[in-house]
Amino acid sequence: MAETLSFEEAMEQLEVIVQRLEKGDVPLEEALTIYKKGMELSKLCHDKLKTVEEQLTSIITDNGEEEFIIKEED
Repeated sequence: MAETLSFEEAMEQLEVIVQRLEKGDVPLEEALTIYKKGMELSKLCHDKLKTVEEQLTSIITDNGEEEFIIKEED
């Protein structure tokens, strides 16, 4: 299933979906199915990026203590 895809694989599939939908020649029912798949892939990519961001937020300093960096929101 989509959960086993890497970030890069999911992005590639998303690009294909966007290209197909932008052509505008996909039947409505198929377009809806493709769109739903695209949304699943988008969520997968978002979740993977969020996980990486959380991992990067916690940095191990030279003495082995965790230093938490709090990113201020814009």
